[in-house]
Amino acid sequence: MKIVIAPDSFKDSLDAAGVARAIALGLSEALPAAELVECPMADGGEGTMEAIVAASHGELRRLTVRGPLGQQVEAGWGWLADSRTAVIEMAQASGIQLVPNGQRDACRSSTWGTGEVIAAALAAGAQRIVLAIGGSATNDGGSGMLRALGLRLLDADGQALEEGGLSLARLARIDASGLDPRLAQVQVEVAADVDNPLCGVNGASAIFGPQKGASPEQVQALDRALGHFADHCAHLLGKDVRDFPGCGAAGGMGFAAKAFMGARFRPGVEVVAELAGLDALVQDADLVITGEGRFDAQTLRGKTPMGVARVAKRHGVPVVVLAGTLGEGYEQLYAHGIDAAFALASGPMTLEQACADAAQLLRARAGDIARVWRCAGGWR
Repeated sequence: MKIVIAPDSFKDSLDAAGVARAIALGLSEALPAAELVECPMADGGEGTMEAIVAASHGELRRLTVRGPLGQQVEAGWGWLADSRTAVIEMAQASGIQLVPNGQRDACRSSTWGTGEVIAAALAAGAQRIVLAIGGSATNDGGSGMLRALGLRLLDADGQALEEGGLSLARLARIDASGLDPRLAQVQVEVAADVDNPLCGVNGASAIFGPQKGASPEQVQALDRALGHFADHCAHLLGKDVRDFPGCGAAGGMGFAAKAFMGARFRPGVEVVAELAGLDALVQDADLVITGEGRFDAQTLRGKTPMGVARVAKRHGVPVVVLAGTLGEGYEQLYAHGIDAAFALASGPMTLEQACADAAQLLRARAGDIARVWRCAGGWR
């Protein structure tokens, strides 16, 4: 019997590899002869890089870069030597977790550090860059990233703009003569799970700005500034991509990747599944177990269990979900390839308790599932 274990991370508790390991331990206790294949997953947000590196047996590299507010941070990125693919998670260099509550500033935060990581990948000889853009602290339209790669943004006096999205309102000229020419030779794929445009009521500033510290007045100012930046980019490039679905992701990082790198947008879980070889792992499996911290109707919007279920259903393999909690509307997923779902809690407990005991709870529930599977004749 073969069981593929392909969960996402459980936020504030275990990374995807830790979740997979705990599930495997529980399964092995009840089904000691089963072949258990651990395949950590992610959907483009925090943890995507680690999941791909773990599943693909890649190399984790690190470098010190400029953080969202100019502080020095250590950012990791993944290197898959066989395919010369760099896996870059924006949250590593420009993530909201790098800025404490009370210090978040959507007007000044910059994606410069992500540009430094991209430069390192180009220097390593990357032919393909997978850019996961969830969890950002920024709202600069990706301008900081582009500046780290050689683009110059100048005001009316020919002086370089300060970093951050708000300063783009004073942009008078873009000088692209120093932009790294290697960008034209690399294939860029953006792993994202949102389809917002750059500007407007559903744009980067309006939808995501408040959680990054922007007041209502600042949201409006940032939206105008990004629109002004998009005007100049359209004039320079001869194309306007601001309304392309996903260009508003990560405070407009999607826009910069699309406009200046010709990036292709794909659901994050689809990219991870491909690089991890999930399809090949599942095709001869008897059961797939996936999971995430909260399993509810929002999972339909491209989160990990939904992506895993799509792969499994192509091969007629049943899928069971283990989740920290089962939220409103989770039953809808039964019509979309999920066969059963279980919450971890063994009784009343606080969120803090559940997070602290997640490994033990996962192990116990996985063991319960294995025993039911064995009783139902799933073992063969």
